[in-house]
Amino acid sequence: MSERLRCGVIGTGACGLLQLSSLLHCAQATPVAIAETNPRRAKEAADRYRLSRSYTRYQDLLDQPDVDAVLVAVPNDQHLRVVVDALAARKHVLLEPPLALQAKEAARMIEVARRSKRVFMVAQGLRLNRQTQMARRVIERGDLGELYHARCFWVRQAGIPRIGSWYTQKRCSGGGCLADLGARILDACLFLMGDFEVRTVSAVAGARFGPRGLGESNWGRGEIDPKRTFDVEDFGAAFLRLSGGRTILLESAWAAQVGADPREQGIDLWGTKAALSLFPARLCRSGESGPETVHLNLPLTWEDEDPVHHFVRTVLEGRRPLVGLDESLKLQRIVAACYASAAAGKEIKVD
Repeated sequence: MSERLRCGVIGTGACGLLQLSSLLHCAQATPVAIAETNPRRAKEAADRYRLSRSYTRYQDLLDQPDVDAVLVAVPNDQHLRVVVDALAARKHVLLEPPLALQAKEAARMIEVARRSKRVFMVAQGLRLNRQTQMARRVIERGDLGELYHARCFWVRQAGIPRIGSWYTQKRCSGGGCLADLGARILDACLFLMGDFEVRTVSAVAGARFGPRGLGESNWGRGEIDPKRTFDVEDFGAAFLRLSGGRTILLESAWAAQVGADPREQGIDLWGTKAALSLFPARLCRSGESGPETVHLNLPLTWEDEDPVHHFVRTVLEGRRPLVGLDESLKLQRIVAACYASAAAGKEIKVD
């Protein structure tokens, strides 16, 4: 392998363009080619990032011997096929979350990855965030004491990704805000608690804005269904019980009648000595004069904060990714259990 990781990007929608931008700012990597089925998006990306090679079929990109790794940013229902093909072609893979539509698909991908002995990582950016990494060190030092409860949330006023796009069609996405915002913030929360062993969940999910054509944002670049199909949830909440008796309250919404709040997303960890909140990072504890809040100073840089940079360094330096496959699979099963609980209207066990 060369000193720089030679990467291809499969899918040049909004996430694919972000990946290309990260590659251009990564000194240890270089973008080699793209694969995109839409001619307009392919040309825009190739012109914008000055790429000489663009393929309509992603399999043609995988056949290129000078591509060491691929960054996959396609609709969720294509994850299994593209990832398995990429690993079979002996490419390292960085995948935009979620891992798959279903847990059994996720398990299949992980099985293939382990046999291929290639790096396969899900791009959970919140886990890599410098605030999250600093919070992990604070927890490991014992500053919070014993963790016993957490709240994590990601709530937007109007953040539905363009009604009629693949995001809002269950057959393509597998789910709405719970599988998107909810899973991303929950991954960071479970990472901080150091425990992905969720035993039971009690969840609710519903759609109050999308079916009425409300709460839409302009996120994404994919095609829009003329029928403007919206058959996923735009809000979801869950109460999770972990193996050691600890609990988590999860709230997510693509759209909600909430006031402007600097904390669109956040994690609150409750401990016996202190509590820690993200984002921003604050430590809440008892002081000599009563309760006090300490705003934590963040490092100026965190070299692995960007998933692309972390992935590249992981491959080139032979390190273990901070986003483990076992944890990604457990997260997939937890989210699936949330949907099953919401459909059944009762608390259920996580498989």
